[in-house]
Amino acid sequence: MWTLLSSGGLRVSGADRVDFVQGQMTGDLRGAATPGVVACAFLNVRGQIEQFARAYKRADDVYLHLDAGQAAPLLARLKRYIIFDQVEVKDVSDDLRTVHVWQAAGLPGWNPDGPDAQTFELGGGVVLAGRVNRTGAPGVDLHYLARHGAEVLPLLGGDEVAIDTLDAARIRAGIPDIAHDGFLGVLPQEVGLDVGGPLPAISYRKGCYVGQEIMARLEARGSTRYHLAQLAGDGWDVGADVTHAGKVVGQAGLNEGGLGLARLRKDLPEGAEVEVGGTPARLQALIVRS
Repeated sequence: MWTLLSSGGLRVSGADRVDFVQGQMTGDLRGAATPGVVACAFLNVRGQIEQFARAYKRADDVYLHLDAGQAAPLLARLKRYIIFDQVEVKDVSDDLRTVHVWQAAGLPGWNPDGPDAQTFELGGGVVLAGRVNRTGAPGVDLHYLARHGAEVLPLLGGDEVAIDTLDAARIRAGIPDIAHDGFLGVLPQEVGLDVGGPLPAISYRKGCYVGQEIMARLEARGSTRYHLAQLAGDGWDVGADVTHAGKVVGQAGLNEGGLGLARLRKDLPEGAEVEVGGTPARLQALIVRS
């Protein structure tokens, strides 16, 4: 099974590429293997998420895989920070396409025992692949040139699965999708990106980056007021307010298959009856506990 992902990306090249990207993202790119892939966020000075990405570290470049519409603002941000750095940042969103292969065992060219990021020949060209858990079990994000799509897709095996089916699987597994769930603009620790969360994307041991001071304070304090939870219910919009006893206690993410993820206050008890945009729902499970 495979699912087309609506996404974009940036290619960062030049002698200073790793150090430059390292100084912007929450994950530890410098400490990653080559080749390797690191989940990360790009924050504002208040520590809130502006973009979420997966950074592919390769011998000659860094590829930042982003959600659709996120490449252009991140490109503008990175260009503001280029001073004496020997780097070039290019938006390659129009040139590349991405699919998520749910079960990598049948993907031609992929080595299940190999590194988390791999390149190999497929469909007449070189593809980039990364081990990514989007459904509760590790699969592979496959990045290929758009012009090779007609050759690549028939080689994936199995059927194409719609994105809403993939979203339903990841919500059941408690895995957030920062853009799809509308979680941009919040603290990473509140939506499962902290160490030990379902989508770890922070290193507290790397050097400085934008928003790092806030991350250090939160690590020292040991908690935030909100955490990631799963709601049972149907029919709400992404970003809708979650209310309990007449008070707003959080915001809801995408809803698929009768479940949705939400950023909720930690004092809300498990099993609590809530409303999401006026629609009845119930706190099904705490994905990240206090």
